[in-house]
Amino acid sequence: MPLEPALQAFVDAVAAQPLPDDLLELRALSEQALPTLQGATEAISHVVEHVISARDGHALVVRLYTPAAISTEPRPALLFAHGGGWFQCSLAVYDGPCRALANASGHVIAAVGYRLAPEHPFPTPLHDVVDAWLWLQANAADLGLDPARLVIGGDSAGGNLAAACCLLLRDQGLPLPSHQLLLYPALDATMASSTYGEFADGYYLSAELMQRCWQAYLGDGDRRQALASPLHARDLRGLPAATVLSCEFDPLRDEAEQYAAQLREAGVDCTLERLPGMIHACIHLHGVSAATDIAIQRAAALLP
Repeated sequence: MPLEPALQAFVDAVAAQPLPDDLLELRALSEQALPTLQGATEAISHVVEHVISARDGHALVVRLYTPAAISTEPRPALLFAHGGGWFQCSLAVYDGPCRALANASGHVIAAVGYRLAPEHPFPTPLHDVVDAWLWLQANAADLGLDPARLVIGGDSAGGNLAAACCLLLRDQGLPLPSHQLLLYPALDATMASSTYGEFADGYYLSAELMQRCWQAYLGDGDRRQALASPLHARDLRGLPAATVLSCEFDPLRDEAEQYAAQLREAGVDCTLERLPGMIHACIHLHGVSAATDIAIQRAAALLP
């Protein structure tokens, strides 16, 4: 289906404005602009921040969003890694989407404020997410959470971190999530899929910007290493069941859908849905088009 008029006008306006060359300037621009696109902020029961210690002693913030509909314990929970190409966005930028996902799903959303590239390139953001997962799993009962219903997920670069976290946990024999939720994930640093050509420009996320994201995260590192590019993992057996949501007009569409196929081939229970008429980062665009609610609603409906 074609882009609806409001989204078409939005992507046209974005395409008409060249992005800053400096990543830190682009980070600041996103920090200011994205919340203005999200629409009204939803009320929830409460938000609590925990400061935990990462493996190198860094103080890592995990923000727990408890939905309004939940009053009994233990509660299901989703450790959420935000998107932003590994170099931008924050817990503040994702406050609105996390509230909406908590209310829609009935899960406590545990959003992790991992460190950003290029100051902290691969594997630091991944290790931060792994450390947050291990903390959540170890402290679930004290937090009023159900240890049997702890899920991991994220969107875009956060989907990459969630998928890579599952690979690392499996390979190290550590406790695995019960499910993984991957929203339009970035999974292939080689950027070899045909949708990079089909949607290279004019659909919000451009191929050129995605190249800058990968360069910030990996530098000159191996772009086929599994923990950076989960699509290139040789063995996906034994991973948690997965929900993968791709967007119709997204350079990352093909790699998301290919990863879902590879999970299934490896015997992993995987649900794949393509969100019709959607573009990358659509969970931020409720203020642009109410149709983008489909991303949060389908993610929530498909969580176990």
